[in-house]
Amino acid sequence: MKKSIFHISKMDCPSEENLIRMKLDDINDIAHLDFDIAHRKLTVYHHGEIKLIEKSIITLNLGGKLTSTEISEQANFDEDTSQKKVLYSVLVINFLFFVIEMTTGLFSKSMGLVADSLDMLADSFVYGISLFAVGGTISKKKRIAKLAGYFQIILACVGFFEVLRRFFIAETLPNFTTMIIVSIFALVANGICLYLLQKSKSKEDAHMKASLIFTSNDVIINLGVIIAGILVYWLDSNKPDLIIGSVVFILVIQGAFRILKLSK
Repeated sequence: MKKSIFHISKMDCPSEENLIRMKLDDINDIAHLDFDIAHRKLTVYHHGEIKLIEKSIITLNLGGKLTSTEISEQANFDEDTSQKKVLYSVLVINFLFFVIEMTTGLFSKSMGLVADSLDMLADSFVYGISLFAVGGTISKKKRIAKLAGYFQIILACVGFFEVLRRFFIAETLPNFTTMIIVSIFALVANGICLYLLQKSKSKEDAHMKASLIFTSNDVIINLGVIIAGILVYWLDSNKPDLIIGSVVFILVIQGAFRILKLSK
């Protein structure tokens, strides 16, 4: 048995962990994967050469770099039997807030909330693909990933078109109060998801890691929408909302292309 350690510079959220798991799922030499998201470290226990594993990780464009490979005497790995339950929990939370943010975003005329809802939907896709893949074939998993990726791109492109329309056509201001309140709740929801995912690792420092991960992209997006809501009120302009919406749509499309890589 060998133990290879990777530094994944862009692995700042459990979504990236699930993408990596799906990418490596069909490599039979892998015995176990151990993720340390807070320190962006992946430990792979495997047989045979590391080249195929390394190539697969690099193709995800998450900044993966092999740092070391050594012989390991570890043979038994305790799998977390509650992992599936946790994945279902975070899937439900993310999808629920997709519905909440999409609905309130449309009613409050906030593109920031609409874009953030798609980011929640993107995470739901990743968790959903992981769950559907349990016991399924690789081809089935790839088909689901392709559908999810294209659907995500279509929604983001529609959002971009709406942002451009609102830039050039006079629009009423978005409801900044709704933007701020809903984004605060979404911020809490992301924190709960990250806490649940880290707690499932059953490590003593789970709370510390969860607090570090709390500064990841999803949380930054939530804070961005909150700041945009404040600026909408302060500047009496819808431009801050449109700007944060554009930024999030770009992130959503980047996530969609990562998912599409899994279907190749």
